Amino acid sequence: MKVHICAVGRLRGGAERDLIDDYLTRFDRTGRALGLGPAQIHEVEDKKGGGTAAEAALLERAIPQGALLCTLDERGKVMSSPDFANLLARWREDGRSDVAFAIGGADGLDPGLRAQADASLSFGKMVWPHMLARVMLSEQLYRAASILAGSPYHRV
Repeated sequence: MKVHICAVGRLRGGAERDLIDDYLTRFDRTGRALGLGPAQIHEVEDKKGGGTAAEAALLERAIPQGALLCTLDERGKVMSSPDFANLLARWREDGRSDVAFAIGGADGLDPGLRAQADASLSFGKMVWPHMLARVMLSEQLYRAASILAGSPYHRV
C-alpha cells in the first residue's frame, strides 16, 4: 500500500526536512516486507492566497485517484501508536493500494475536504504547526511499520 503525504506548503531544507527524510527512509525499508510503502510527499502551495478552499482544490489534485483519504485534523480521532499500526494493517488487508494523508496549511483544512475523508486523525488536543505535523506523521508511519514488524523500536 503506497502512502502519500499531501501537504500545504513547501518545506525547505533544515531540521524538519532531515527528520522527515530519515523517518520515511526507515518506513520504506521496514514497510517493504509488510506491503507498506513507499511513502511520497506531495507539496502544494496556493500562491494566489485563496484560503483553505483553494488549498483544498490543490490537495484534491495531489491525492491519487481512488486513494483512501485520511485527514490530519484537531477534530480527528486520537489513537495510540499500536492502534494506528493496526489501522494501517487493516487498510492494507482491505486491499487499499493507496492511502493519502492530507495536512492543511496554517488555517487547517477546508470543511469540504474534511467531509470527504474516510478517516481523520488528531495528534492530541493541542494544535501543532503544520510543518511539525509532517514530522510527527512520518515518525508514526515508521513506528507503525516497526510495530507490525515486531521490531523493538516501539516500547510500551
